[in-house]
Amino acid sequence: MMRVPEAAPAARPPLLEDFDMATPQGAFVWYELMTSDPAAAAAFYAKVIGWSAADSGMPGMSYTLVSAGTTQVGGIMAIPDEARAAGAQPGWEGYIAVADVDAAAARIAAAGGKVHHPPDDIPGIGRFASMADPHGASFVVFRGTPGDEAPPAAAPGTPGHVGWHELHAGDGAAAWNFYAGQFGWEKHEAMDMGPAGSYQMFGVAGSDKSASMGGMMTKMPETPRPHWLYYINVDAIDAAAARIAAAGGKVVNGPMEVPGGSWIVNALDPQGALFALVAPKR
Repeated sequence: MMRVPEAAPAARPPLLEDFDMATPQGAFVWYELMTSDPAAAAAFYAKVIGWSAADSGMPGMSYTLVSAGTTQVGGIMAIPDEARAAGAQPGWEGYIAVADVDAAAARIAAAGGKVHHPPDDIPGIGRFASMADPHGASFVVFRGTPGDEAPPAAAPGTPGHVGWHELHAGDGAAAWNFYAGQFGWEKHEAMDMGPAGSYQMFGVAGSDKSASMGGMMTKMPETPRPHWLYYINVDAIDAAAARIAAAGGKVVNGPMEVPGGSWIVNALDPQGALFALVAPKR
């Protein structure tokens, strides 16, 4: 479920190495797919979304950068051996900007979150820590190398960029308190979903309340575990849904119109990672 205001901005996905502290704290700044078959996943998303893919050239590891036009929007990598041994499945994670990764990781742990990967450096790029909220939804905190200028933000709804961030929480009210306390997020509009509870939209501190960056709610009983879901902008939802099927993926929800007039689908890629698409028309 989501609601996209008419002026909802696409998430700002700069090159990681261009990230600096001019980026709003608490903003999502990068998206990363860990999967069982990076090459097949890159080919799938190229067909469905139109992303181009290129090897990052990072020494000692294989990391594929994906781009919408000339702008890098995320990365794809194999699930690390230790994570796979622990039962990790293919999935997307969002990187959230913080001023101090080590301090943020300590605060998150003190607030009941979990540290999956302790603070560590990406040489020449920045510092990160892989975390989970108290109910198990995973995310990454990130601080880029300061001093470089970030590229201009994409226009709202730009195809290939993430336009909405949705938390299916273990407990919506508790999750709100946790994330607001960690990242300074502010409440925007809330939508009553009846028996399903409240859908709370939010933005970074000081943001325009008519242009939220995402929403959160208590997950449905049939949803196996709490998770973040990222909605990627496309031009039209029916054509995109057809591309998902043709490329070997599966639509699991939708097409569905949401408040604000946008259309969405939730889907699984061929390796089983959950993702979503949003479009201004059917």
